[in-house]
Amino acid sequence: MAMDERARHQLYLRLEEHLGADAAATLMEHLPPTGWSDVPNRRDLDHLRAIVKADLDQFQAMTKHDLEQSRAVTTSDIQRMGDQLRAELHKAIAEQTRTVVITAVLANLGAVLAVGGLAFAAARLT
Repeated sequence: MAMDERARHQLYLRLEEHLGADAAATLMEHLPPTGWSDVPNRRDLDHLRAIVKADLDQFQAMTKHDLEQSRAVTTSDIQRMGDQLRAELHKAIAEQTRTVVITAVLANLGAVLAVGGLAFAAARLT
């Protein structure tokens, strides 16, 4: 039997007759407002716990998967950047080596020509 407002009011009037207005009001305040069928029981709470646990487990699995994907992408990006850095460093060192070698060759050639010029000049003087 569902409790409606008319039935609640009749119950209050009967309680008021036997207990008094204050006691009847206090007792009525402790009754659920729409009946006991709307109050969750242990089975409802267990069902809700199972649903929440399943949701949390799914969220945990999705988060773990997302973190693993992020880790893989980050690792790949770091490796790619390291490869690019090594390639640029190798290119820069090769260019620098080429510059140093060319400079040394030209400096030696200049020195050889200067010494050769001095030798010819000394030979002409004698």
